[in-house]
Amino acid sequence: MAGERVALRGRWTADQGPAVERSAAAILAHGAAQPVLIDLSGVIRLDTLGAWVLERTRAEIEAAGGRLAYAGASPEHRILLGEVALRPADPPATVRVGRVVGALDAVGRSVVSTGREILAGLSFLGEVIAAIGRVAARPSSFRFTALINQLEAIAFRGVPIIALISFLVGGIVAQQGIIQLQRFGAQSFVVNLIGILVLRELGVLLTSIMVAGRSGSAFTAEIGSMRMREEVDALRVMGLDPIEILIVPRILALMIGLPILAFLANLAALAGGGVTALIYGGLTVDGFLSRLQAAVSEHHLWVGLLKAPFMALTIGIIATIEGFAVEGSAESLGRHVTASVVKSIFMVIVLDGLFAVFFAAVEF
Repeated sequence: MAGERVALRGRWTADQGPAVERSAAAILAHGAAQPVLIDLSGVIRLDTLGAWVLERTRAEIEAAGGRLAYAGASPEHRILLGEVALRPADPPATVRVGRVVGALDAVGRSVVSTGREILAGLSFLGEVIAAIGRVAARPSSFRFTALINQLEAIAFRGVPIIALISFLVGGIVAQQGIIQLQRFGAQSFVVNLIGILVLRELGVLLTSIMVAGRSGSAFTAEIGSMRMREEVDALRVMGLDPIEILIVPRILALMIGLPILAFLANLAALAGGGVTALIYGGLTVDGFLSRLQAAVSEHHLWVGLLKAPFMALTIGIIATIEGFAVEGSAESLGRHVTASVVKSIFMVIVLDGLFAVFFAAVEF
């Protein structure tokens, strides 16, 4: 040893364990008095044991208030020293708190997490809008085939299940309404109930919930699978924007297909209510249609259909965000698909409530 510089020689490997330990002890004793610079240029070979002994010695010197640095290390030696570097100790266990404080802490963390998710959603929405703007400026780059394929999957293939469920729900609501209104001899007003409820709220809400469960989960699973296979990274390497390629066609297809499905759901729910009114309420077909024309107007239909594109955008944004958040495991994929459906349904209901308050405030 000369001054503050310590030059190491020979082999710092497992077969030289005793000599390595003696040299490390000498370095430790020297480092307690002044800073030490370890010169590794003379080391012929360094394996995991030698690197670990050096890193252990460095940690002990620094814990005692000293300082140790390396010089002359080859790139391979630096990589090995970095890999075996001692990590900081685990943080101390959290102090146990009472149930009330713990509950308040959990609520606070949930609020902070929700705020971050909302900010992330707004940021992603901005990226999608910017991508749509780029596509609009360069229409030739837009993948119309992907749009048609998504429209077929979302709208065309979704018609049977959405129409069937809407028909059944319309019939159930009409049947329960007739039972209650018969007490007052006003069962004919079930047409007003069904017409306004279906056109303004029930049709678009049922459709959005079913689309969130059917198409939203499919979006998350598809994009998540591509993330697991690193296909999204491959698109970036090829110079393609994954948002333009994967997200824009899906969201546009949702915003086009959901209003169409909502309109068909309205018709199916009204048909179900009409059949029930004929069976339980004693109404005729002409009586039901004339009462329906008198009870509802065109603006009731537009109230429901105006909500559909916003709900479609919300479902698309949440589904694609959760898809991009998938990591490299099947468990992660399942967790994010579940989160996509739950969050989408929750936000659709919240959005429907906000629209209901808005339309009531403007008396539309």
